[in-house]
Amino acid sequence: MSKEILDDMEQSMAKAVDHTMHEFSTLHTGKASPSMVENVMVDAYGSNMRLRDMAAITTPDSRTIQIQPWDKSVMQPIEKAILTANLGLNPSADGGIIRIPIPELSGDRRTELVKVAHRMAEDGRISVRHSRKDALDLLKDAKKEGDISEDDFNRAEKDVQKSTDKFVANIDEHLKGKEQELQQM
Repeated sequence: MSKEILDDMEQSMAKAVDHTMHEFSTLHTGKASPSMVENVMVDAYGSNMRLRDMAAITTPDSRTIQIQPWDKSVMQPIEKAILTANLGLNPSADGGIIRIPIPELSGDRRTELVKVAHRMAEDGRISVRHSRKDALDLLKDAKKEGDISEDDFNRAEKDVQKSTDKFVANIDEHLKGKEQELQQM
C-alpha cells in the first residue's frame, strides 16, 4: 500500500520538475528557440489556441524565430498574441511569414529574467511540496484504517521527505544553471 503511494508521489514530483524545466526553456537567453513562443495563446477562430497548433515555428538562425501560419488569415491575431504575451519580442509580418528578431539581453532584462526563473522554480517547489502533502495524507488515512502499521508509516514518512528533498534539490540545481546561463550570455 505505502509503496504505491510513494510511487505515485515520485511520479507526480518528477512531473513537477519536468514542467519546471520546460518553463525554464521558455526563458530566452539571447538565442532563438521555438519553445519561446510555442505556448503563446492566440485568439483565433472564436477560441484560444496554442501558437504551435496553428503555425510552423522555426529558427532559421540563432537570432530569429520564424512563424509560418497554416492559415494566412490568423497572422494579425498571432502578432497581437506575441506582443500581449509580454515576452519582450517584436514580431513583424513579411508576406506570409512572421519574423521575430531576438534582441540582445540588457543587464536589466537579465535581472528580470533571473527573477522570473526564481518564480518558476518556486512554483515547481510548491508542486513538489503539494505532492508530499497528498502522499502524507494518503499514508495517514491508510494508517488510520489499519492498512499499514505504525513502523511502516514512520518509514514511509521518512521516504516521502527524502524524495521531497531530492526533487527540490534537483529544481534548485537547474535554477543555478539557468541563472548562470542568463548572466553569461
